[in-house]
Amino acid sequence: MFKTFLNVFKVPELRNKVLFTLFMLLIYRIGYHVTIPGADQAAFAEMAERQQSDTSAAGRLASYVSLFSGGNLNQSTIFGLGVMPYISASIIMQLLTTVVPTLEKLKKEGQSGQRKIQEWTRFLMIPLCLTQAIMWLSYMEAQKLVAPGLAGTTAFWVVGTLALTAGSVFLMWVGEQIDEYGLGNGISLIILAGIVSRMPSAVIELFSLTSFTAGGSGGEKPLGVGHVIALICAFLIVVAGSIWVTQAQRRIPIQQAKHTRGRKVYGGQKQYLPLRVNHGGVMPIIFAQSLMLFPGMVLGALASSFAASAAQAGSGGSGWFANTIFFLNNQFGFGQFLYVLTELCMIYFFAYFWTTVQFQPKEMANQLRDYGSFVPGLRPGKRTADYLEKVMMHITYVGAGFLCVIAVVPIFVTTLIGIPYHISAFIGGTGLLIVVSVALDVVQRIEANLLMRNYSGFLSEGGNKGKRIKGRQY
Repeated sequence: MFKTFLNVFKVPELRNKVLFTLFMLLIYRIGYHVTIPGADQAAFAEMAERQQSDTSAAGRLASYVSLFSGGNLNQSTIFGLGVMPYISASIIMQLLTTVVPTLEKLKKEGQSGQRKIQEWTRFLMIPLCLTQAIMWLSYMEAQKLVAPGLAGTTAFWVVGTLALTAGSVFLMWVGEQIDEYGLGNGISLIILAGIVSRMPSAVIELFSLTSFTAGGSGGEKPLGVGHVIALICAFLIVVAGSIWVTQAQRRIPIQQAKHTRGRKVYGGQKQYLPLRVNHGGVMPIIFAQSLMLFPGMVLGALASSFAASAAQAGSGGSGWFANTIFFLNNQFGFGQFLYVLTELCMIYFFAYFWTTVQFQPKEMANQLRDYGSFVPGLRPGKRTADYLEKVMMHITYVGAGFLCVIAVVPIFVTTLIGIPYHISAFIGGTGLLIVVSVALDVVQRIEANLLMRNYSGFLSEGGNKGKRIKGRQY
């Protein structure tokens, strides 16, 4: 392993890519500490302390936003929006590509069409940045997080909006520079850096809540050594399972047709068409957890309104509609049965939805037919497309089940063991899948560069000769 790390720096081109990537990520982390003019940092720090163990809809929304903005909300910086506008614009363009004939035609044109779609994605990102910047500044004013004398002023709104928009555009540029001159997917690496940067503080807080005495947990330190050991074991098991399922494939045998030219016969080789078990990646969890924030917020507001009305009227009871709202508000609380069940159903729904959007069996069958390849036992064309769609629907069921397990692990750890949610989130959920997939992608790219120059990779030493890590596929 250490020899492989040394080999990385022996290749000049690979060394330059690694150093350039680290340099750009360092710029990102430095810029993360440049605050927005007019933000009250003391008020932000106080709000962050209150929201650390908050499992309400608002607290989970703040945790979800910080996942893509690169840290906790103890300060408001020019990188406060992170890469969320760019990710939103990319998702919108991907969905439009499947329904707009012009975009679908551009996608089939190859690199020139992809560059055009990328250019339109950048243009779409600007209004999204402005909209999210205005929403964030409005939230700051509502929560009294603006320095006295600047709240509501034109200068604060203009400077704050421009700073947040420019910061998000700069992060997009950093990601594109990493794509071109660095190693790995730039946007994914920026998200990875933001998630990993929070891990040291979470580990320190976990040990501050743990009692290492023989008496166990209790008092100001509610966790014992057993809780920490169980958390570490769960983390290792979930990470190993995430790597295994992320790389899992269903290989469809493909036979090439034989072509006779003169006295020579070409083709006839057997190959495999790999279909990913978790084809949707992290997107189903992102969609499901995003939508699960709204029922809690809406039901919480309605329950508060009914409670205030009942208190003013002085009545001891409430109507059936109010009682239903109170019941649903309680059931859609974090970790409750109806909340977990609804989230699991939504993960399954979006897993199939995203697979349907991304996976095109008819187009894939036509490409196999055009290249003279076929699935043994099936006629090219519609029969092949139906078979590929059937196989993908079956393996998506397994992949969605894996995503459900990953999503509920932090919930069970928080509700059963009592570990704060922002700590238990590191052993499951969206952040873990992003870290695992991006890390596998980086390792796969490094291995490709090393093996191309006759160096052994990370999995090519000792008894693993010839083995390679599959990494993330797009």
